Order: sequence, then C-alpha cells, then structure tokens
Amino acid sequence: MTAHEPVRTPASLEKLWKRGTDFLGSELPIMCGAMTWVSDPKLVSLMGNLGAFGVLAAGNMEPDMWADYVDQTRELTDRPFAGNCITIAPNYLKHLDILCEKKVSHIVFAGSIPRGEEVRKAKDSGAKVLCFASTGSIAQRMIEYGADALILEGSEAGGHIGHVSTMVLLQEILFQFPQVPIFVAGGIGTGKMVAHLTLMGAAGAQMGTRFVLAEECNVHKNFKDVFIKSRSREAISTPQYSSKLPVVSVRALNNHAMTHFGDLQLELLERLRKGEIGRQEAQFKVEEYWIGSLRKATMDGDMEHGSLMAGQSVGLVDKVQPLREILEEIVTEADLAVAEVHQRLLG
Repeated sequence: MTAHEPVRTPASLEKLWKRGTDFLGSELPIMCGAMTWVSDPKLVSLMGNLGAFGVLAAGNMEPDMWADYVDQTRELTDRPFAGNCITIAPNYLKHLDILCEKKVSHIVFAGSIPRGEEVRKAKDSGAKVLCFASTGSIAQRMIEYGADALILEGSEAGGHIGHVSTMVLLQEILFQFPQVPIFVAGGIGTGKMVAHLTLMGAAGAQMGTRFVLAEECNVHKNFKDVFIKSRSREAISTPQYSSKLPVVSVRALNNHAMTHFGDLQLELLERLRKGEIGRQEAQFKVEEYWIGSLRKATMDGDMEHGSLMAGQSVGLVDKVQPLREILEEIVTEADLAVAEVHQRLLG
C-alpha cells in the first residue's frame, strides 16, 4: 500500500458499512469530528485521502479565514469533506453562507438546533446535511426540517455535549429513526465498538479524541502528552449554574480553565441581574471563552489555563500513531469483531 492510497473497507464489512460509505462518499464510515483549532485543513484533507471523512471546524473564526480554510482543504484533497457550523457562534450565518457559496459537499449543524430555513439553505446549495440529535424529539424535528442524516452524540463525548449517554440515545434515537443514516459519537475509541454500533444499525461512527493522538494532528505536544496520561474519569463536564444563562455543557480534563469557567458564569449572571448585558451577548461571551481557552491549550501548550477538551474515551488512548495506522487498527478490530459475532451466532 502506498502512502497516498486510502485504507479500504474489507469485503467482509462492505455490506455492513455500505450505507455510511455511500452517504459520506468515503471508503470508511468513520468521521473525524470537528474540533476547533484541531480539525484544520491538514487533518481534514488527510482523513479524506486515507479513506475516512473529515469535518472542518469553524469555531468562531473570521469569515475570511473560514473561506481560506475551505480553499486550503480543497487544494489538499479531492475527497468529500464537511464544514461544521456552530449555530451559537457569532459568525455562524456568515460561515453557513461561505459553505453554501463554495458548494461544500456536506454541512454539519452543531451547537444547538438550526432553523428550518437554514437547513433548507444548506440543502439548496447541493450539500448533504447532518444535524446533531441529543434527544428523540430533536431527532424528529431535524428530520422534518430535511436533515439527510443525524449524528447521535452521547454525553461521553468531548467539547460541547448533551446530557444523555450514548447507551440511552442508541435506544431513543438509533432504534427509532431507521429512515435516515445515523452516525454515533461519544465515547468511541476502538474499531470493535464501531463494528458493534454498525451491527446495531448505525451508518458509521464519529470519533474525535482518538484522532488527537495522530502524528499528523497539529496540536501542541503538551496537549497530546496530557491525553496519553489521563484516565476516563478525569474528563468531566461543566455544570449550568442558572437557567437565566443557558450554557451548553463542555467536557474537558479538569484544570484551571474549568474553574475559571465557573467564575465567568457567576460574573455574567451578576451582569444579567443588573441589566448590563443581554442573554444572547452573555452566551456569546461563553463561546468566546471556550474558543480562546481551547486555542491556549491546543496551539500554545498551556495545560493549566487552556481548555483540555476531551471525551471520556481519553482513557482508551495511550500513544501517538500515524493516522494511517490508527485507521488500519480500527478496520482490523472491526473486521475481527464481526467475525467473532458471526462465529458466536453459528454456535
């Protein structure tokens, strides 16, 4: 196999993985989640070139930079990839406009629930639309809005998360909405789990934490070192102090950045009480905090004051590997898992 040849689905998994690979236009039904400052053109294009599927992360970057990100990715790969729009980011609508204008093949709506007209706009551009679903009712609404596929993400995931575990959402969403492809995320670190999820009906899986430890992932060495040393229980989620300031929970490794976020919530709640700030502006300040804090960790290597966003699968990763090797491991483990199930069924 040459350095540029994609990792392919083995014949034994082709039928099982066909729904996911057909939807993504990739050799593997494996998505690399959009991680701000991590899922950059280099990582996303390499994912595609190696047969998987990358999702470009916008965060709240300036529109010109986002447009350049899309162009850079296209220069590095002719494979499909997605652009991720965070609906609660101040530059969200501009990000969506850019993806539509540049005819990116897949668009992912993240952060909160997109409006129906925003989903239609994405579809009208020719893109396949994926929406996150953290409850059955949200899944139903996204399908009614026209979503082509869903991403079921459990609370075990890193970064912005919902409140329900993957185990429960599999029963609430995956088993209830067979009419659309569903990709499962949250707590997935092995090919064996990917195999069992697809046996349960998933179109594929989205992973993030596992790919942070790819050699080619452009994050600071300190960030990778912390992941290697951390245990699953050390990836904790932030609380919401008051319904007056709704915040999306964030899962990250515990450090000063998590403590400072609590202080920020208290400060913003006090300013809201005094009428010095509106709720939307307060929510934007929360997002600005996380995006800036994450950059400190991933780019600058500040492990104390930067946000160490990680899923609970961080306890399953223990070494840096070339991305090709990671993908090959996932495929090999999945192939063996399906063979084991087949043997068990035969008695």
